[in-house]
Amino acid sequence: MKVTHEIAAYTATGEPVFLFKVVNGTGAYVEFTNWGARWITAAVPDTNGYLTNVIVGYDTLEEYLSDTYYMGATIGRFANRIANASFVIDDITYQLETNDGCNTNHGGTTGFDQKLWQWEELPNGVRFILTSPDGEGGYPGNLDVVVDYCWDEYNELTVSYFGKADKTTYLNMTNHAYFNLSGIREKVTSHLLNIPTGRMLDTTPAFIPTGKIIPVANTPFDFTHCKQIGQELYSGNRQLRNNRGYNHCYVLKEHPSCDMLQAACLCEPVSKRRLTVTTDLPGVLLYTAGYYKLPDTAVCLETQFFPDTPSHSHFPSCLLTPGRAYNQRTIYKFDIDDREVYS
Repeated sequence: MKVTHEIAAYTATGEPVFLFKVVNGTGAYVEFTNWGARWITAAVPDTNGYLTNVIVGYDTLEEYLSDTYYMGATIGRFANRIANASFVIDDITYQLETNDGCNTNHGGTTGFDQKLWQWEELPNGVRFILTSPDGEGGYPGNLDVVVDYCWDEYNELTVSYFGKADKTTYLNMTNHAYFNLSGIREKVTSHLLNIPTGRMLDTTPAFIPTGKIIPVANTPFDFTHCKQIGQELYSGNRQLRNNRGYNHCYVLKEHPSCDMLQAACLCEPVSKRRLTVTTDLPGVLLYTAGYYKLPDTAVCLETQFFPDTPSHSHFPSCLLTPGRAYNQRTIYKFDIDDREVYS
């Protein structure tokens, strides 16, 4: 395994922004930057062994400094939305930054994606380190977080999230990589997707969960059997219209546990590249990039605690108390799907 880094850009205040490259023995590699602790490249082979980057992003690192789409970013303090940009802990109401109407999304305007993280090289990857001070974005507690990206010889990337705080607070981290397994900037409608759960969160047109967990059977949201993303994407379904495509959280488990479950399997039939996502987190947010400048040209599979968890006591809790560690893990495995028939 070879790990290298170089200065590839500078912030507006002159701080260096680093590009990290991790190459395994087969030549497949991943790249990261400490701006937003972002995953920006995954160059993996197709069925003929040809390496192509399958993460959608920018051509230069400088462009990530003005990114508004969370491309490849580590999201925090809270992935996705919190209704009315507020929550209550111990009878104290905390008002958060609003950046999505009256709600907050992805940690607000001072989220982790807009931070220059400290870093350390690991033998097979990179560790990113950040301190978020008490009150930042409206959240209570001084919060220390770490994200480890570890690449192996089998083209598996393990992303581990750690956190600790000195006050009770909420923490919900994810990665916002945009995948297109063809390696070409074309629509992902022909990609085949399997999400092996029959339940998802019901949401309002503002993407806020109603609190209901609903079945996906006999709806366009059913991916329990592998099907093309585009099969019902343009079906005229009201929720798909309101959300500009898929932007929905699927329920993997209703109670927190350390069990690793398959969250999704994504395949591209021409290159035969396959991505399998497993996680110990309770949900996966399927987003087909409807708000990206090139809609439907990528798909995000954001493993996370459920959106708006603080408003719903029956959702798996991501309340972090002093003395308790936040410790979550997601694995992205790239390989070849050599089936002759897709079903």
